[in-house]
Amino acid sequence: MPCTTTFPTPSLIDGRSDQPMTTRRQFIAQTAAITTAPFISTRVTRALAAASDKKLGFALCGLGNLSTHQIAPGLQKTNNCRLAGIITGTPEKAVKWKAQYGIPDKNIYNYQSMHRIADNPEIDVVYVVTPNALHLDYALIAAKAGKHVFCEKPMEISAARCQQMIDAVKAANRLLGIGYRCRFEPNHLECMRIARSKEFGELKVIDGYFGFNVPVGVWRTNRALSGGGPLMDVGIYALQTTRYLTGEEPLWVSATTTKGDPERFSEVEASVLWQAGFPGGAVSHCGASFDAAPTGYFRAIADRGWFGLDPAYNYDGLHGMRSDGTPIALPSIDVFAAEMDDFARCIRDRTPTQVPGEEGLRDVKIMTAIYDSARTGKPVDLRNA
Repeated sequence: MPCTTTFPTPSLIDGRSDQPMTTRRQFIAQTAAITTAPFISTRVTRALAAASDKKLGFALCGLGNLSTHQIAPGLQKTNNCRLAGIITGTPEKAVKWKAQYGIPDKNIYNYQSMHRIADNPEIDVVYVVTPNALHLDYALIAAKAGKHVFCEKPMEISAARCQQMIDAVKAANRLLGIGYRCRFEPNHLECMRIARSKEFGELKVIDGYFGFNVPVGVWRTNRALSGGGPLMDVGIYALQTTRYLTGEEPLWVSATTTKGDPERFSEVEASVLWQAGFPGGAVSHCGASFDAAPTGYFRAIADRGWFGLDPAYNYDGLHGMRSDGTPIALPSIDVFAAEMDDFARCIRDRTPTQVPGEEGLRDVKIMTAIYDSARTGKPVDLRNA
């Protein structure tokens, strides 16, 4: 579509701030398929090979700060992906992105014309980067158009809407992934290795926190768009950390929230604190805030020592320490490039992603329980959640 198309003006929609070696089993399966397949001409095999090497086209849906400063630059560093299109409600952004990235007019859409991507073979994946409560709406359009969907976290604002997204993408026979970037970050992976190998014994306590001061009037403090406050936006990082370090799902949560300046926090909490218990005996103490100095860290305490990262959730420069004095300081990578390359590989190889919609659904269920506990003042049992 040419970028002169009439665009809507809901600026909040664009306001988001935020080939492997073949295994023996694969070789045997591939060989069996070749020996049983009909003869294919050299011309066709060359075409198939070219298709397998083609970078998958990503269209970014929502051109806020995260897309502008992290995702689009990350796409330029990928091996398996390319920035093929954009979907925006702001004409000025369309003009700027077209010039910066050489996006053709036919690959530029607004939210009303987005459904026409069904006729665009250059777009394989739609990466949804809108405010939380709009993730489902655009994921449904993408899935109906026959495109794979990658969605920013949190997946949505309710478990029901998460499940609706899972069902729609599955019905379209496409792949759904959620943007849990820390699952690809080397220092987080090293901490996961330490925890899962029980290098310091059984985990006992995990402390995690992520917060910053939010300005007045941003979409994050609009409950209808965000679904909640700092828990939904940044607390989810600490929650994810406790789940992938333990490799377990919490049995219960207990939480409290605080209200701050009513000019900023008339609709959402200023801060949230919660505890959770895990089947292996570990307990987590976590928090998130929109009303504090920028801070993001975690520390895991085990039988014979501790380890953690501080800073833990920045886009780069992460590092940490172990109780034996060994630093945790693996080189930074572009985590957005890593997660998109991994998703593209999963699509090509027809393998599951490690960050499926079910992972996003689980987090939303737990966060809902955290809010329920804070509201009632009682712990919430998650064993049947």
